[in-house]
Amino acid sequence: MCHYLGGSISDADPIKKNDEQNSWNSEYQSKKEAMEALKNFNRTNNKRMKKFPQNQTPKCLLPMLIFFLFFFSFVLFISSSKHPLLHSFFPVSRQFLPRQCIASKTLTERFLWYAPHSGFSNQLAEFKNALLMAAILNRTLIVPPILDHHAVALGSCPKFRVLSPNDLRFAVWNHSIDLLRNRRYLSMADIVDLSSLLSDSTVRVIDFRVFVSNWCGLSIADVCSASNTIRKRVARIRDESSKFALSEELNQCGLLLSGYKGSVNDCLYALDEDCRTSVWTYQSDGEDGILDSFQPDDQLKKKKKITFVRRRRDVYKALGPGSKAESAAVLSFGSLFTGSYKGSESYIDIHEARKDKRIQSVLQRTEFLPFVPEIMKAGKEFALQRIKAPFLCAQLRLLDGQFKNHWKATFLGLKQKLESLKQNARLPIHIFVMTDLPTSNWTGSYLGDLAEDSNAFKLFTLTESDDLVVETANKLINIGRDKGSVSVSATLEIVKNCRGKSLPDILLYLEETVCSCASLGFVGTAGSTIAESIELMRKYSKCSG
Repeated sequence: MCHYLGGSISDADPIKKNDEQNSWNSEYQSKKEAMEALKNFNRTNNKRMKKFPQNQTPKCLLPMLIFFLFFFSFVLFISSSKHPLLHSFFPVSRQFLPRQCIASKTLTERFLWYAPHSGFSNQLAEFKNALLMAAILNRTLIVPPILDHHAVALGSCPKFRVLSPNDLRFAVWNHSIDLLRNRRYLSMADIVDLSSLLSDSTVRVIDFRVFVSNWCGLSIADVCSASNTIRKRVARIRDESSKFALSEELNQCGLLLSGYKGSVNDCLYALDEDCRTSVWTYQSDGEDGILDSFQPDDQLKKKKKITFVRRRRDVYKALGPGSKAESAAVLSFGSLFTGSYKGSESYIDIHEARKDKRIQSVLQRTEFLPFVPEIMKAGKEFALQRIKAPFLCAQLRLLDGQFKNHWKATFLGLKQKLESLKQNARLPIHIFVMTDLPTSNWTGSYLGDLAEDSNAFKLFTLTESDDLVVETANKLINIGRDKGSVSVSATLEIVKNCRGKSLPDILLYLEETVCSCASLGFVGTAGSTIAESIELMRKYSKCSG
């Protein structure tokens, strides 16, 4: 608030008149010099200030004027340069919202996105957890593609060394877009049968390609095409120079969805929490917010300067109704992979929901998700018509990661099982071998010894070039299963325009199905998630004609 110097000199006390006159003259002279400087400044802009009366000189006008000039220039600078400080000073409004967030306001559903990684078995386990999280939070799950084996890696939760959620999400985004561009895209819903799970609308899903088309405002057919029409369309979208290509549009959309631009009210909530800090629970009385039993030890804290702790948090209370995340159109998780370690789950500890029958049903139905009928039928056909006898399945992981240094332990279980079978089973013992070691390299190994002993053992394998594998792959890309519904998979237009020149790799899924039919038993590699998946299939799947 401005303060003014006293009234006119003539109204002052006569006794103090001379002293006040001198003081007033001195102060007035100082103000007069300041006013002259201000008038000179404004004169350059063809403006003049009105002369204030001698008895009412503003005391704070100049500082206020300078402040407003500086503030106005600051606002122009950060707004014209899209400076991140803008969001610190002003609430997000339509004027500053990313285009995708403006479009999201027209969406009637709320979505959940996450970042799968590692091999197919890990991705399938994450997909089950994602279905559960989406059901708990009443969100539509964005069904991802099947990523190339280890194209994206998380790191180690037990060692507290993992990619940040933002980095993991963006790596998955980029790989998914590459799969589209290279026409090698295969949705998880194209391999895993979701029909029974989606029958009662307890769980809702949408294909990643359909979501991206709506969210980013781009035609997925354009992403899969290299025609000139793409460049023309991008030029219309950007209305700028030709340097802005379709890849830039996708990059910006991916950065937003990954959380690099932060969470945006009513648009996106990107979680920063991961397995280093949180263990998600549901309806576990008294556990919300307490410390988890597994924490980084003192040596690790000192070495990596770790200051955080792991807490058990109720996902519904943290991200459900009444939370900051609840109103966001898209909720972005990082990894949703979990596993037991030292008496604790690495990230998600939800195994039952007795107070919520709907979620309890989802837990039961997602424990085992079968492959689509085309894959199941082909696997059973191989078992019944090619092997034509009771057989043992041996899943031997020999070349990947930690397993390449444990051949002796991997073969030991198979040796013991075969010694037992030789005493009771009819020779030769039929064995279906599922391994990452090429047959050309079997010589000198235990597999080579088995192959040479044709009187005692008869070995069977499947390869990508096998007629059954090729025929099944063709059926999958031509079946058009539920393609007219965006809730299950992509539309016919997307599939038609993005169909690849090469067939999808489905060998692993057929091999697992064959192993589920092994009536003489199963021997798997210890610690392999593939072995765990096969054991689950054998528990739930009935192999019949």
